Amino acid sequence: MNKVKYLLTYRYAEIIHDLTVIFTTKYIDYKSRTKDQMDQAARSGKQNIVEGVSEIASLKSQIKLLGVSLASFEELTTDCEDFLRQHGLEIYPKTHLKVAEFRKLAYRLSNLSNLGDLGNLIESATLPGNPTDNANFLLTLCHIETYLLSKQIKAAEEKFIKEGGYTENLFKKRLDYLKSKSLK
Repeated sequence: MNKVKYLLTYRYAEIIHDLTVIFTTKYIDYKSRTKDQMDQAARSGKQNIVEGVSEIASLKSQIKLLGVSLASFEELTTDCEDFLRQHGLEIYPKTHLKVAEFRKLAYRLSNLSNLGDLGNLIESATLPGNPTDNANFLLTLCHIETYLLSKQIKAAEEKFIKEGGYTENLFKKRLDYLKSKSLK
Protein backbone atom coordinates (compact mmCIF):
# COMPACT_ATOMS: atom_id res chain seq x y z
CA MET A 1 0.00 0.00 0.00
CA ASN A 2 1.13 3.51 -0.76
CA LYS A 3 2.54 5.19 2.38
CA VAL A 4 0.67 8.43 1.67
CA LYS A 5 -2.61 6.73 2.57
CA TYR A 6 -1.33 6.35 6.12
CA LEU A 7 -1.10 10.13 6.46
CA LEU A 8 -4.01 11.65 8.33
CA THR A 9 -3.90 14.74 6.14
CA TYR A 10 -4.24 12.57 3.04
CA ARG A 11 -7.21 10.63 4.41
CA TYR A 12 -9.00 13.90 5.23
CA ALA A 13 -8.09 15.27 1.80
CA GLU A 14 -9.57 12.21 0.09
CA ILE A 15 -12.79 12.51 2.08
CA ILE A 16 -13.02 16.24 1.33
CA HIS A 17 -12.34 15.70 -2.37
CA ASP A 18 -15.01 13.01 -2.72
CA LEU A 19 -17.62 14.98 -0.78
CA THR A 20 -16.84 18.21 -2.64
CA VAL A 21 -17.56 16.56 -5.99
CA ILE A 22 -20.86 15.23 -4.61
CA PHE A 23 -21.70 18.63 -3.08
CA THR A 24 -20.93 20.67 -6.20
CA THR A 25 -22.81 18.22 -8.43
CA LYS A 26 -25.85 18.57 -6.19
CA TYR A 27 -25.82 22.30 -5.39
CA ILE A 28 -23.68 24.23 -7.88
CA ASP A 29 -24.66 24.78 -11.52
CA TYR A 30 -22.53 22.47 -13.65
CA LYS A 31 -21.70 25.38 -16.00
CA SER A 32 -20.55 27.54 -13.08
CA ARG A 33 -16.93 28.53 -12.63
CA THR A 34 -17.52 28.07 -8.90
CA LYS A 35 -18.20 24.33 -9.39
CA ASP A 36 -14.98 23.92 -11.31
CA GLN A 37 -13.02 25.99 -8.77
CA MET A 38 -14.33 24.04 -5.77
CA ASP A 39 -13.70 20.67 -7.43
CA GLN A 40 -10.20 21.76 -8.46
CA ALA A 41 -9.34 23.17 -5.03
CA ALA A 42 -10.31 19.86 -3.40
CA ARG A 43 -8.37 17.87 -6.01
CA SER A 44 -5.33 20.15 -5.79
CA GLY A 45 -5.31 19.89 -2.01
CA LYS A 46 -5.24 16.10 -2.17
CA GLN A 47 -2.80 15.77 -5.07
CA ASN A 48 -0.26 18.20 -3.61
CA ILE A 49 -0.07 16.06 -0.48
CA VAL A 50 0.68 13.04 -2.68
CA GLU A 51 3.35 14.90 -4.62
CA GLY A 52 4.81 16.56 -1.53
CA VAL A 53 5.41 13.38 0.43
CA SER A 54 6.58 11.27 -2.51
CA GLU A 55 9.85 9.41 -2.18
CA ILE A 56 11.65 11.78 -4.56
CA ALA A 57 10.42 15.06 -3.10
CA SER A 58 13.01 17.02 -1.18
CA LEU A 59 12.10 18.48 2.19
CA LYS A 60 12.03 21.93 0.59
CA SER A 61 9.59 20.65 -2.07
CA GLN A 62 7.51 18.95 0.59
CA ILE A 63 7.13 22.19 2.52
CA LYS A 64 6.22 24.07 -0.66
CA LEU A 65 3.69 21.49 -1.90
CA LEU A 66 2.05 21.08 1.49
CA GLY A 67 1.74 24.87 1.50
CA VAL A 68 -0.03 24.71 -1.88
CA SER A 69 -2.33 22.04 -0.45
CA LEU A 70 -3.07 24.23 2.56
CA ALA A 71 -3.88 27.17 0.30
CA SER A 72 -6.22 24.99 -1.78
CA PHE A 73 -8.14 23.89 1.29
CA GLU A 74 -8.30 27.48 2.56
CA GLU A 75 -9.79 28.43 -0.81
CA LEU A 76 -12.35 25.63 -0.49
CA THR A 77 -13.15 26.79 3.05
CA THR A 78 -13.98 30.24 1.72
CA ASP A 79 -16.11 28.75 -1.07
CA CYS A 80 -18.14 26.80 1.51
CA GLU A 81 -18.60 29.94 3.62
CA ASP A 82 -19.62 31.88 0.49
CA PHE A 83 -22.18 29.22 -0.43
CA LEU A 84 -23.76 29.38 3.01
CA ARG A 85 -23.75 33.16 3.16
CA GLN A 86 -25.05 33.65 -0.39
CA HIS A 87 -27.88 31.20 0.19
CA GLY A 88 -28.87 32.77 3.52
CA LEU A 89 -27.85 29.63 5.41
CA GLU A 90 -26.29 29.46 8.86
CA ILE A 91 -22.54 29.07 9.24
CA TYR A 92 -22.25 26.94 12.34
CA PRO A 93 -19.83 28.22 14.99
CA LYS A 94 -17.26 25.71 16.19
CA THR A 95 -19.23 25.33 19.43
CA HIS A 96 -22.38 24.18 17.58
CA LEU A 97 -23.59 20.68 18.54
CA LYS A 98 -23.64 19.59 14.90
CA VAL A 99 -19.99 20.60 14.47
CA ALA A 100 -19.15 18.28 17.37
CA GLU A 101 -21.07 15.50 15.60
CA PHE A 102 -19.28 16.27 12.32
CA ARG A 103 -15.89 16.11 14.07
CA LYS A 104 -16.75 12.79 15.67
CA LEU A 105 -17.79 11.38 12.29
CA ALA A 106 -14.65 12.79 10.65
CA TYR A 107 -12.39 11.20 13.25
CA ARG A 108 -14.08 7.82 12.73
CA LEU A 109 -13.88 8.00 8.93
CA SER A 110 -10.24 9.16 8.91
CA ASN A 111 -9.08 6.60 11.46
CA LEU A 112 -6.53 4.00 10.32
CA SER A 113 -9.03 1.31 11.31
CA ASN A 114 -11.17 2.54 8.39
CA LEU A 115 -8.45 1.68 5.84
CA GLY A 116 -8.75 -1.50 3.80
CA ASP A 117 -5.84 -3.68 2.71
CA LEU A 118 -5.22 -1.53 -0.37
CA GLY A 119 -5.47 1.75 1.52
CA ASN A 120 -9.02 2.51 0.47
CA LEU A 121 -11.54 3.85 2.96
CA ILE A 122 -13.80 1.01 4.07
CA GLU A 123 -16.64 3.31 5.11
CA SER A 124 -17.08 6.17 2.68
CA ALA A 125 -18.22 9.57 3.81
CA THR A 126 -21.66 10.81 2.85
CA LEU A 127 -23.21 14.22 3.11
CA PRO A 128 -25.63 14.65 6.05
CA GLY A 129 -28.61 15.52 3.87
CA ASN A 130 -29.58 19.19 3.67
CA PRO A 131 -27.63 22.10 2.14
CA THR A 132 -26.86 23.77 5.49
CA ASP A 133 -25.53 20.62 7.15
CA ASN A 134 -23.75 19.48 3.99
CA ALA A 135 -21.85 22.75 3.54
CA ASN A 136 -21.08 22.97 7.26
CA PHE A 137 -19.81 19.38 7.27
CA LEU A 138 -17.44 20.23 4.41
CA LEU A 139 -16.47 23.41 6.23
CA THR A 140 -15.69 21.43 9.40
CA LEU A 141 -13.57 18.96 7.43
CA CYS A 142 -11.68 21.83 5.80
CA HIS A 143 -10.99 23.42 9.20
CA ILE A 144 -9.62 20.12 10.51
CA GLU A 145 -7.54 19.63 7.36
CA THR A 146 -6.01 23.11 7.39
CA TYR A 147 -5.13 22.71 11.08
CA LEU A 148 -3.45 19.35 10.43
CA LEU A 149 -1.61 20.61 7.35
CA SER A 150 -0.31 23.60 9.31
CA LYS A 151 1.11 21.22 11.91
CA GLN A 152 2.60 18.97 9.21
CA ILE A 153 4.27 21.95 7.50
CA LYS A 154 5.66 23.21 10.81
CA ALA A 155 7.13 19.77 11.56
CA ALA A 156 8.73 19.63 8.10
CA GLU A 157 10.18 23.12 8.60
CA GLU A 158 11.64 22.12 11.96
CA LYS A 159 13.15 19.01 10.40
CA PHE A 160 14.64 21.14 7.63
CA ILE A 161 16.17 23.52 10.17
CA LYS A 162 17.68 20.64 12.18
CA GLU A 163 18.79 18.35 9.36
CA GLY A 164 19.11 20.61 6.34
CA GLY A 165 17.82 19.92 2.88
CA TYR A 166 18.82 17.40 0.25
CA THR A 167 21.18 19.73 -1.65
CA GLU A 168 22.81 20.95 1.54
CA ASN A 169 23.39 17.40 2.80
CA LEU A 170 24.67 16.25 -0.58
CA PHE A 171 27.16 19.13 -0.57
CA LYS A 172 28.34 18.14 2.92
CA LYS A 173 28.92 14.58 1.69
CA ARG A 174 30.86 15.92 -1.27
CA LEU A 175 33.06 18.02 1.04
CA ASP A 176 33.63 15.00 3.32
CA TYR A 177 34.61 12.95 0.29
CA LEU A 178 37.03 15.58 -0.96
CA LYS A 179 38.49 15.97 2.53
CA SER A 180 39.03 12.20 2.89
CA LYS A 181 40.58 12.03 -0.60
CA SER A 182 43.05 14.83 0.20
CA LEU A 183 44.14 13.08 3.43
CA LYS A 184 45.32 10.02 1.49
